[in-house]
Amino acid sequence: MSKKALFITSNTGVEHDELTKPLDFLLSKGIEVIHAATEQKDVYTVKHDQKSSPAYMPQTTLAKVSAEDYDILVIPGGTVNADLLRLNEDAHRIVQYFTDNAKPIAAICHGPWVLINAERVKDKNLTSYKSIKLDLENAGAKWVDEEVHRCNTNNWALITSRSPDDIPAFNQAILQELDSQ
Repeated sequence: MSKKALFITSNTGVEHDELTKPLDFLLSKGIEVIHAATEQKDVYTVKHDQKSSPAYMPQTTLAKVSAEDYDILVIPGGTVNADLLRLNEDAHRIVQYFTDNAKPIAAICHGPWVLINAERVKDKNLTSYKSIKLDLENAGAKWVDEEVHRCNTNNWALITSRSPDDIPAFNQAILQELDSQ
């Protein structure tokens, strides 16, 4: 049986490479990938939060996702994306299902912001884009400055990376996590 990865985003301000490179990498390894967004309309991506990049149509919406169908959750960054996504109740539901059922989550750059609002970051060791370090620490996480970090505290795996520069290591950590299941 094929492994399944769920990518969740808002429809605005998604960091292009943090969505497309992990998604394409997993597809190339035979992983089934579904991209769900807040709405069933174009997802607008950006490069470095400033330059417009191509838009992508998600396959479904967060409201329609059955989290139990997936083996890993991936949360791309992008400042606006993460800020919108962390306010979305369906995103919280999905994150909480994954953590409550000991399923792994991978988040890059600003993606860990979603974990704060879903109340799942306390006592986790993680990395992120440096500008949200204090937010994560204030929510009870321990921040580390590493290319990729895996934490199993609270009996669920969290894989995090800092920025698009870390995508190759991030991709390998996700694949290794799926291979270990």
